[in-house]
Amino acid sequence: MTTVSVKPSQRFRLTDWHTNSYLLSTNAERQRDASHQIRQEARILRNETNNQTIWDEYDNKTRLAERIDTVNRWKEMLDKCLTDLDAEIDTLTQIKESAEQNLQAKNLPLDVAIECLTLRDSCRDIDVVDDDVEDELHKEVEIIDGARKALQEKIHQAFEQLCFLQEVRQQLNSDQRSKMETLEIDRGCLSLNINSPNISLKVNPTRIPDNSSTLQQWDEFSQCNKNRAEAEMKAASDLRETIALTIAETNNELEAQRVATEFAFRKRLREKEKVYSELKWQEKNTLEEIAALQEDIRHLEEDLRRKFLNLKLAHTRLESRTCRPNVELCRDQAQYGLTDEVHQLEAAITALKQKLAQTQDALDALYKHLAWLQADIACKANTMLLDTKCLDIRRKLTVPAEKFVPEVDTFTRTTNRTLSPLKSRQLELA
Repeated sequence: MTTVSVKPSQRFRLTDWHTNSYLLSTNAERQRDASHQIRQEARILRNETNNQTIWDEYDNKTRLAERIDTVNRWKEMLDKCLTDLDAEIDTLTQIKESAEQNLQAKNLPLDVAIECLTLRDSCRDIDVVDDDVEDELHKEVEIIDGARKALQEKIHQAFEQLCFLQEVRQQLNSDQRSKMETLEIDRGCLSLNINSPNISLKVNPTRIPDNSSTLQQWDEFSQCNKNRAEAEMKAASDLRETIALTIAETNNELEAQRVATEFAFRKRLREKEKVYSELKWQEKNTLEEIAALQEDIRHLEEDLRRKFLNLKLAHTRLESRTCRPNVELCRDQAQYGLTDEVHQLEAAITALKQKLAQTQDALDALYKHLAWLQADIACKANTMLLDTKCLDIRRKLTVPAEKFVPEVDTFTRTTNRTLSPLKSRQLELA
């Protein structure tokens, strides 16, 4: 009998064989469908990315061009601001120099006013008075000092304003240089393309640089610089007008005060010619008032002595009544009445002492005033010569220095002009 060899392996069923063939065919179709879908998606993605890249590059080139225009407009505005700023600095410097010259010109009237005040300090006794002439001279010194301070303040303000303008100019200049550098960089970026030789991949190019600003901050920075420059130029223009007005006002005030001071000098000289009889009348009335005050002082002292006696009496009664025995030591109406009497007497003594002190002070003042009155007549001629000398000195304000010739001898205090008979008699008295 013949033996058939059998391969020692697993045997599948026919249905499994058909199933395997079906699965292979089905999977092949599914894989081809998936591959076709991927190929279609890849084509769509290529088209979309190419279009997106083209449009992105176009949009960014447009943005760069617009940005260049914006920066260039700002640069032109900054250029104009710098030109206007330089012109304002030159104009303000000129008006500042004019104010300095006017300040220097105030030295002569100040020296004359101080010389007149110093000369009038030579007056003796009662003639050392705060009269209209003294007030006008002090007012003149105050006006000159005020004018000098006003001019000095304006000069200082002009100096500070020039510093502000220079500071703003530096900021504008720095901003302008930054704009120029930015324009150079952005124009270089705009000229680049994919064929440019100097393009390359960079490390983390999308990082936000330190100290970077937003578009609003950038615009506000330049706008702030421009606004500040315009504000400082406006302030400088207003300051120039104020300085010119200050120069005119100070000159007008000084001229008006010079006229007023010389009028006061002449008026005062006329008044001193009428003073002698008035002084005698004042002396007579002062002596009468001294006698009346002395009488009142005697009455006050007598009343004060009587009030001390009454106070001693009240104190003694109160102290004696403290010796009452036991319950008899009560606060009766007599106790209250004596206490009120003590308080009233103490208040009266205090008031009398104050009034006595005031009266004595008034008496001392009258004695001093009487001494001034008695010495004043001899001082009048000296005072008139001093005022005449002051008027002569003040001619320096209207007469050129090369033509000025003193009309009064300062050392001998005599005048080259013809004196009136009254003045001659006063000189003899002096």
